[in-house]
Amino acid sequence: MPDLLIELFSEEIPARMQAKAAGDLKRMVTDGLVEAGLTYASAGAFHTPRRLTLSVEGLLAESPAGREERKGPRVGAPDKAIEGFLRGAGVTRDQLEVRDDKKGQTYFAVIETPARPAADIVAEVLGAAIRDFPWPKSMRWGSGSLRWVRPLHGILCLLSTEEGAEIVPLDVDGIVSGDTTRGHRFMAPAPFSVTGFDDYRAKLRRAHVVLDAGERAEHIWHDATNMAFAQGLELVEDKGLLAEVAGLVEWPVVLMGEIGADFLGLPPEVLQTSMKEHQKFFSVRNPKTARIEKFVTVANIEAADGGKVILAGNQKVLAARLSDAKFFWENDLRVAQDAKMQPWLDNLANVTFQSQLGSQRDRIERIAALARELAPFAKADPELAEQAARVAKADLSSEMVYEFPELQGLMGRYYAEAAGLPAEVARACEDHYAPLGPSDDVPEGAVSVAVALADKLDLLTGFWAIDEKPTGSKDPFALRRAALGVIRIILAHGLDIQLDRHIDAQLLRHKINLNGETATEQDLTALETLLDEIADHGVFGAAVRAVIDRFDGDDDGPDVAEGSLFRTVGDLVPDLSTDLLAFIHDRLKVHLRDEGLRHDIIDACLAMPGSDDLALLVKRARALGKVLGTEEGENLVQGFKRANNILTAEEEKDGVEYRFGADPKYAEVDAEHALFAALEAADPKIAAALEAQDFAAAMDQMADLRAPIDAFFEAVQVNTDAAVVRRNRLNLLHQIRETCLQVADLTRIEG
Repeated sequence: MPDLLIELFSEEIPARMQAKAAGDLKRMVTDGLVEAGLTYASAGAFHTPRRLTLSVEGLLAESPAGREERKGPRVGAPDKAIEGFLRGAGVTRDQLEVRDDKKGQTYFAVIETPARPAADIVAEVLGAAIRDFPWPKSMRWGSGSLRWVRPLHGILCLLSTEEGAEIVPLDVDGIVSGDTTRGHRFMAPAPFSVTGFDDYRAKLRRAHVVLDAGERAEHIWHDATNMAFAQGLELVEDKGLLAEVAGLVEWPVVLMGEIGADFLGLPPEVLQTSMKEHQKFFSVRNPKTARIEKFVTVANIEAADGGKVILAGNQKVLAARLSDAKFFWENDLRVAQDAKMQPWLDNLANVTFQSQLGSQRDRIERIAALARELAPFAKADPELAEQAARVAKADLSSEMVYEFPELQGLMGRYYAEAAGLPAEVARACEDHYAPLGPSDDVPEGAVSVAVALADKLDLLTGFWAIDEKPTGSKDPFALRRAALGVIRIILAHGLDIQLDRHIDAQLLRHKINLNGETATEQDLTALETLLDEIADHGVFGAAVRAVIDRFDGDDDGPDVAEGSLFRTVGDLVPDLSTDLLAFIHDRLKVHLRDEGLRHDIIDACLAMPGSDDLALLVKRARALGKVLGTEEGENLVQGFKRANNILTAEEEKDGVEYRFGADPKYAEVDAEHALFAALEAADPKIAAALEAQDFAAAMDQMADLRAPIDAFFEAVQVNTDAAVVRRNRLNLLHQIRETCLQVADLTRIEG
């Protein structure tokens, strides 16, 4: 069986595209080979800045011959139907066979596919892959029509066996395949021929090219960490930068350089970000002071002077970059220290957050109001929470964040500290964006928690208010991430918070803002009064009624009659709130399923009152999941379902509800008496556990009912001929149902 070696040699491919391109080459070629009948033992893809390589081992020497029979139209069918069949089968009319079928005589085509040499198939598949390669961006050069990410210079394509190697003949837009490649651009530019993958890989290394990107990355990390360690320093880990730099060089040479003393006072994050973004340098930190003191760069050449000239040039360019950063830092510090960031806050009034949702300053006002409301639930000082919300986004106007947007929040903390603000406020400036992803840490400080929740809830309610929700895979404003952030913060800190009222209030703030230019002053008075009533009542409907009672019939007061702006908004907010809460619940389902909780368990708990209290909801779900993982729990659910099914059927048949109290005096057998006693004993214990929100204890008490419920169904016939006994037993089934439904809606449990 031959082995296949392919190399596509070009000008430098952007580092961010290399790994995917190598994977695409492997996928397209191997899929094409298999589709043509050529199976193989294994395949590996490799990439460097100037080449994509594919090695396929154990390839069939030729595709197997095939024979296929296709049934066509009946004899005498319209000519167009027969001609269409002929085209599809690739045969002529005289090649058709006529056979007897159930419905008469029918045409059959016998298609015989001859065996094809591997070289022919490889040439066909590779040529198609090159012409249709899925580059994110591609270019055309010279007079040809081929498009590639950078000019393609050579195609190496070999089939090799123990007897020798064979060039697969291929011509793509004038680029003819061969058995030659080139090594390092500067240190070994001469072409050389190869006979197979092992020979290719070994000769590349001798020509100063490390083919495997993982090996290049490992070499960079090893040399850089050793250099840092030798000087009592440590390399700042950055896996993304390591992968990118490994894609920039074919022969990595690690060099360590100095950072000018003038720049060592910059925040370490500023140094690290500037060097990473502009120069692709690794940061080297002093573990004793946490200062970034040196940098590591990776050259693509072994210089005769050991890299002195390279380092000198890099240090000169770096000094220019860091001079800009130092200028931004010093200017920003003056604004923070002298003006307490106020110019930045004023400027945010001119920065649009979203065309309908107003400016960043408008958003800050809403977040500050909500953060103050949420502060008690996070055990934070409301004054500090509001203060933090008002300055948390001030750094968006700073020169440093304008240059390095990824430093937003972090620079806010530095500037808040420089302005002399409390430590909790400064920390919230940095932490309120968190968590940014599923693996990111949630905020820890109480003030940070309040502001982070307010920030995310304002984002969600704002886009719900203007009907800009995520659709399908599109989520340009990261609303799914915001919802997951709300969930993770609440669960991580066990916050006992009912989201519904806060969502209502924030939706109302958005509606006031959206109608601010067209509404009358009295309309806005009514809506702002509604905000106050929500704070007092906590229930939106009660707040609406309170405002109507206050102003209805008052000729000088706001219009709260049917058709008024007040009533229109009042009718809209509950529906929007319900829809947004459902969206958050959907994100919660995904989050809990990742924990291993079944979807039916989550649905059973979502059906209970208070589902907007996510911490309470998850307590229910985890307790139910734990009990259902036991034999007693599973049997309890089966007993509940049996009771519920009988009761539901009999209530429907009789047209009455059996819910008016079962009486032990009508019990006839011991199992019946035992069930009455068990329910009576369990009821206060379950009630006490539910009062303490100890759902695990409540479920344990319910699970203990499994035995008496099973014994009851084994010993008695519910639908007995005695009407009084039958009614009493049905009322007892109702008592079972009501007891078991106190923690979760068990009717939603599957199985």
